[in-house]
Amino acid sequence: MRNLILSAALVTASLFGMTAQAADVPLEAGKTYVELANPVPVAVPGKIEVVELFWYGCPHCYAFEPTINPWAEKLPKDVNFRRIPAMFGGPWDAHGQLFLTLEAMGVEHKVHNAVFNAIQKEGKRLTKPEEMADFVATQGVDKDKFLATFNSFAIQGQIKQAKELAQKYGVQGVPTLIVNGKYRFDLGTTGGPEATLNVADQLIAKERAAK
Repeated sequence: MRNLILSAALVTASLFGMTAQAADVPLEAGKTYVELANPVPVAVPGKIEVVELFWYGCPHCYAFEPTINPWAEKLPKDVNFRRIPAMFGGPWDAHGQLFLTLEAMGVEHKVHNAVFNAIQKEGKRLTKPEEMADFVATQGVDKDKFLATFNSFAIQGQIKQAKELAQKYGVQGVPTLIVNGKYRFDLGTTGGPEATLNVADQLIAKERAAK
């Protein structure tokens, strides 16, 4: 699994320099995107769901942030955007647990970018709970509350759920997007960051029209 993930990352690395075309990216099942054989239920019934699978240690996920964040902020009210950490062992699991803890505490929106910057630009590892707690404390998060939440039974349940979802989605690399639990695609299949969001927009429209 680790080799597959790294291979996918190397493929996507060459695509970040490509410029998206003005026209819509052609939607081709099996090429532009993969339609899942077994659709995964969405978190909020009645809303069209967009899931981004990511890892704080992934430079391509970090480079995708300036493109996907403003897009996600402007999504219509009938679309629910979610981030789910990809957890494939080692630092993937540590960083995934960090994200889920911040999300459970309701501070992820304030600390998310700082964590990404710390790992990608400042060279911090943030793989040990105490190290994480010390860092988030610099961002105004209570250290003791963070550690209690990090080690809680509730977070263990969310870790299990995140791993199960990644498996059901068939994710092997990041960043990967899933629309409405049915369609999987990434920068490699679409041609770049802007093209990925263009495909997402088209699939959202497809799901909206099917209601």
